[in-house]
Amino acid sequence: MTAPEDSARFFAADTFARHNGMECVEVAPGRAVVKMEVMDYHLNSHGTVHGGALFTLADTAFALASNSHGIPAAAINAQISYLTAARVGPLYAEAEEYAANPKLASYTVRITNDAAEKIAIFQGMVYRKTPRRD
Repeated sequence: MTAPEDSARFFAADTFARHNGMECVEVAPGRAVVKMEVMDYHLNSHGTVHGGALFTLADTAFALASNSHGIPAAAINAQISYLTAARVGPLYAEAEEYAANPKLASYTVRITNDAAEKIAIFQGMVYRKTPRRD
């Protein structure tokens, strides 16, 4: 994805993210911001945002950022640390490329709320399918 319309098309094809109320805010090379308005269906039995919803939010930003260079990238590893509980939104996931080479790239995603409080931090690595040179 090198153009904004490519990013929009990539996000539009992510039916799981859209089904969960995710909104693509920004995509730039190696970077992406995704927003999620917290709804009742995002809450767990404690009344806080479900860890799976937070992971999906971070993973969506990770996917957009890692595919923003026009090279297909697929996750090979991801982990998340939950820092504090969230009950209301919006929540934002900001993904940033940490390191990249022709085959692997690493990303950090920070989830925050409107008050810039840290909700979770996510680290992920992708395999980049580089084009063959004939």
